[in-house]
Amino acid sequence: MVVIGREEATGATARLGHYRARDGSRGAAVDLDVDRPHVGLVVGKRGSGKTYTLGVLAEGLLAAEGVSPVVVDPMGAFTSLSAADVSVTVVDPSVRADALDPRQWCAVLGLDPERGAGALVWRAASERSTLEGMRSWVADSDAAASTGRAAANHLALAASWDIFDAAGIETGALCSDGLTVLDVSGLDSRPAGAVLAAVATALYDGRMAGQTDRLPWLLVDEAHAFTDGVARRPLHRLVTRGRQPGVSCVLATQRPSAVPATTVSQTDLLVAHRLTSAADIDALRAARPTYLDGDLAARLPEMTGDALVVDDGTESVHHVTVRERRTPHGGETPRASDLEADRNHEVSAGGPET
Repeated sequence: MVVIGREEATGATARLGHYRARDGSRGAAVDLDVDRPHVGLVVGKRGSGKTYTLGVLAEGLLAAEGVSPVVVDPMGAFTSLSAADVSVTVVDPSVRADALDPRQWCAVLGLDPERGAGALVWRAASERSTLEGMRSWVADSDAAASTGRAAANHLALAASWDIFDAAGIETGALCSDGLTVLDVSGLDSRPAGAVLAAVATALYDGRMAGQTDRLPWLLVDEAHAFTDGVARRPLHRLVTRGRQPGVSCVLATQRPSAVPATTVSQTDLLVAHRLTSAADIDALRAARPTYLDGDLAARLPEMTGDALVVDDGTESVHHVTVRERRTPHGGETPRASDLEADRNHEVSAGGPET
């Protein structure tokens, strides 16, 4: 067995798969180190297996001691885990209003913090800790009528997202001994980004303050949807500074070209499935380590489930086939033929005809 991500022989690991020989035969087992914090990037075009691989990692983390995996699920691909015989909690998340700082409030509402309604929202977020408190503060302010109306309308929009609550998500609940799935599939990009920003901040601050003795792993699917919004700064902090308090961050995306170059360069574990977009390949090539010999595009796998794994910690490269999931995979693309088969089965069983 080979462990990717470290040179030491001891410590918790998660089974990733097995080596893929040039002739396609099955090689030795391959594990990932989960004993220490890492920054990971899982990339691949749609249907190449990136979400499946993120689920494999989540399974491995769930079985490891001393870690707390948290999945931000924008596509509903991980909610099916609640039906499995594992310790999984699926949450429709809510966050405290003061989990976002004034700058983040302006960012999530698309406001300029130095002008008009943006400046008023900034002051409200500085003065009040709840969304209702912010709305009351704006209503009672002596701002110009047009500025007050604009700020009030933006805060009313935030209230309509139904994600802000005085209780919110506690760090202790996130850092449990099970897997927490934050289901943001029913949210638009801005409220989903607000949830991710609040959770990323809570995990980092919680570890810095000694609120948990477990090491959090934040897994984010479809990460390209969050890297240019309100979650950008909290994610950047995890990527660049999360190792010190012990917070790992793994981003999965079909568009590595949309991920900040800093994130790609800070990654110490890269799992690359099939890519065909020149822009996406160039984004990885720009951060290609010197020990990755040859053309990157030529080394990327062709088959679904195969991956090129680059381990910056040991400066090594591995050709791996990801193992089969032990829990249900909810990220498969629906097929018309499958739906027709289900309808035929219902009819033959005496169920309703369509």
